[in-house]
Amino acid sequence: MPEGVWRPNRAELAAARGRHLADVLAPGLRVVFCGINPGLYSGAVGHHFARPGNRFWPTLHLSGFTDRQLSPFEDGELLAFGLGCTNLVARTTARADELAPQEFTAGAERLREKLERVRPVWLALLGIGAYRLGFGRPRAAIGEQPDRIGPARVWLLPNPSGLNAHYQREALVGAFRELRASC
Repeated sequence: MPEGVWRPNRAELAAARGRHLADVLAPGLRVVFCGINPGLYSGAVGHHFARPGNRFWPTLHLSGFTDRQLSPFEDGELLAFGLGCTNLVARTTARADELAPQEFTAGAERLREKLERVRPVWLALLGIGAYRLGFGRPRAAIGEQPDRIGPARVWLLPNPSGLNAHYQREALVGAFRELRASC
């Protein structure tokens, strides 16, 4: 863990409920990675995919998007790699199942507006269920999608949460590598 980085305690995690994380976005990125919504740990520390056990940062490196494994506390460094990060639903929760269906559809519209502003080449959504619900695509599958969201081509990736047992490390890295090969 980088120097000066702390782990939130139970009270700090509880206080993080409902917070919003700042997007890591800039015009002209190659890929914007979009999570479902930030967890309490991420909300408490103020950085994306921060919970220990989340596989986003190691997968990003192992798939070749970054030349080293970044820490969640370095999420701002994504921009130097032509990458960005946001969430479909902004508010933090302990679990994604705490979100209402209308939050996904409202989040989809906000995401579309963000993408119109920053105009990335690709949007990589990390969670197939969130995409299906938010964008009304009940049959969507992992991989490239036929639709665009704003100007961005769309690629669905598995959720990198350590709780997603459907995708083991190698399969997760492989899915990210497929996107990278298309960039």
